[in-house]
Amino acid sequence: EKEEEIKATAAADVVAEEVDGGGNSSSPEDEPPQSEEETAVETPDADAATVEPTAAADDDDEQPDDEEANTTATSTLHPPRPPNAYDSIRRAIVINDGSRTNLIRLIGLKSLFARQLPKMPKEYIARLVFDRRHKSLAILSSDPEKKDCDDEIIGGICYRAYPEMRFAEIAFCAVSASQQVKGYGTKLMNLLKMHAVTEGIEYFITYADNYAIGYFKKQGFTKAVSMPKGRYQGLIKDYDGGTIMECYVHPTIDFTRVPEMIKAQQMIKAQREFILERIRAGTSKSDKVVYPPLPPDFYAGQDVKSRAEKGAAERALAIPGVAEAGWTMADLMSSTRDAKDSDKKKHQLKSELLALVSKVQDQQYSWCFRDPVDTNEVQDYLDVVTDPIDLKTMEKRIRRGDWYKTKHMLFSDLMKMVNNCKLYNGEGNTYYDCAVSLEKYLASISPMFSE
Repeated sequence: EKEEEIKATAAADVVAEEVDGGGNSSSPEDEPPQSEEETAVETPDADAATVEPTAAADDDDEQPDDEEANTTATSTLHPPRPPNAYDSIRRAIVINDGSRTNLIRLIGLKSLFARQLPKMPKEYIARLVFDRRHKSLAILSSDPEKKDCDDEIIGGICYRAYPEMRFAEIAFCAVSASQQVKGYGTKLMNLLKMHAVTEGIEYFITYADNYAIGYFKKQGFTKAVSMPKGRYQGLIKDYDGGTIMECYVHPTIDFTRVPEMIKAQQMIKAQREFILERIRAGTSKSDKVVYPPLPPDFYAGQDVKSRAEKGAAERALAIPGVAEAGWTMADLMSSTRDAKDSDKKKHQLKSELLALVSKVQDQQYSWCFRDPVDTNEVQDYLDVVTDPIDLKTMEKRIRRGDWYKTKHMLFSDLMKMVNNCKLYNGEGNTYYDCAVSLEKYLASISPMFSE
């Protein structure tokens, strides 16, 4: 019966149907073919198979007589990392490549999602799970008796990646009811984040119902979507009754060791508090200098009614103990009203410039301007464009706070970015068309750049 179900599922050709919310993604023929071994066989984390060389191995030729001592010293300085609990978890990335193993697992995932998500139409679940543009991460049972059957699937997440926009949409996430008390929900999401880094995914987006919001919050998702709207608008479908949530996937974090990192941070915090307590306890009152009250004639001969900023700073610096405490004339001047007003204007300009850049980033045709041109791939770019600029560079300059003095300077950089694109690509090119569209948009909002 299982063989007949597999054949019927493959023959149904449900994978050719257009997925709801789909957009301009590559077709299955555009994706590189993957073998059954690459997609179905469980692969442990790379860290488990990597052995770092020790200092003793490097010094072996120079000091062969001290090999044992060197080894002992090295193990003390670089203790081995504790075993990772995730190494023992069987998992697999499952795609519809027509292989028998993957088809069996896809049927198991479809059955799991249908059981755990009863309000979701079964036809919709089958269509997305078997769609070739979707992938699923499955946690598999280690019981050999459950192999090649529905019970082999402990939990799974079905998602669709958009490589060009560097994000992925999570369609379904579920864990078998009998396994939910074992923490597989968190482990499943952490494993997915680790795999996402290998695909170049920066963000996960999903629509969560009221029952799932709490789970996604615990996994690092937030209702505040920071990804530019132009990256996902038109690619994913809006769902009534669902709350859109986002999670940023940091490329350098080992999500399988997050509990260890939290424990280490708590230990560092406790050590810091202990040191501060010892410092407070060891500081005697005799170390503090108490100056006598100011005499009545202290300000004699000084214009105390003057509100000049410099005069006020000089009077404050003349008070015994102020200079001894480390205050300087520059410190006091920076706390005056004029300095505060200047800082307020700078912060206001910075906020307005960031808002303008964000408006440009939200436009759908600004996708090719968001990051610098990779001159390793486009090797002749700097031969044509002598002063490259992009939206990410502008945002960095704004946040640094010392580049743009006016809004018009930002507008000039935006127009330079458009002209660079038109100069390098020429008419009849997709990038050229995006530059023309952005130029029209900048012209429509040009009054916003007026002083």
